Amino acid sequence: MSVLVVGSVAYDGIEAPAGKVDRTLGGSATYISVASSYFTSPVRLVGTVGNDFDDRDTRFLKEKGVDLEGFKVDDSGRTFFWKGRYHENMNNRDTLDTQLNVFEHFDPVIPEVYKGSRIVCLGNIDPNLQLKVLDQVTEPRLTICDTMNLWIDITREALEETISKVDVLIINDQEAAELTGETNLVKSAKIIRKKGPKFLIIKKGEHGAHLYSDRFEFSVPAYPLASITDPTGAGDTFMGGFAGWLSRIDKIDEENLRRAVVYGTVMASFCVENFGTERLAKLSSYEIESRYDELRKLSAIPPRN
Repeated sequence: MSVLVVGSVAYDGIEAPAGKVDRTLGGSATYISVASSYFTSPVRLVGTVGNDFDDRDTRFLKEKGVDLEGFKVDDSGRTFFWKGRYHENMNNRDTLDTQLNVFEHFDPVIPEVYKGSRIVCLGNIDPNLQLKVLDQVTEPRLTICDTMNLWIDITREALEETISKVDVLIINDQEAAELTGETNLVKSAKIIRKKGPKFLIIKKGEHGAHLYSDRFEFSVPAYPLASITDPTGAGDTFMGGFAGWLSRIDKIDEENLRRAVVYGTVMASFCVENFGTERLAKLSSYEIESRYDELRKLSAIPPRN
């Protein structure tokens, strides 16, 4: 199945205990698209960049099999830029600089050939833009949405409408608590599910992820890593692995949704091992499948005697 990805393409400056980079390729649409590309084709990216976007990064996306018909270069300004500093525990970060640049005027127009995409990934952008995308696509089999605290704070009404229209909502535990006012994840999940999505995934960082539905629940631990370099984009990478697997298998059922959560977790574990997309750029199928098997064994519960 084809995958449509709509979101930001950006440059990031990152400071972390492991080091720093002044400018590395990032953005929600970038991470989702690259992660998905390891499982399926075509991956169709809709996003905008400025006149400073490097040709090497365009070539990188094309080499990963990302379709760029919906990718636009706006010569009127520079590419969206974000700079942040991570604390020692890597769970908290400070935003040092945000320059929306041409992304401030991003208005997603879905190319005609993209409108029939079977899986639609709505990256972490303004819910009003997510709704515009949903209005343009035609009968996708699965729509997946991500969000963040900012949109919960300033665009609650549009976000609630978006949540009511998508099949899968992916958020982290802090966002779930803010969205519902409930810190207990079980109670919070019930409140969110009543808002409309068929499936809810709550990411819990180093504690893994939990999938909720009417028929079943599923939990997977995070892949154990000795060190983390840069957690930027891990959630987007999770979505890319999740969507990519479902696109490859072309069958959305309980078994494959469980597998998709594991593949999302696996891809996120690679993302955090280096800055930006550097680790994702150099993956092999063997590495992905080996880590999937390792994670599956970690989660195995022996039967009772």
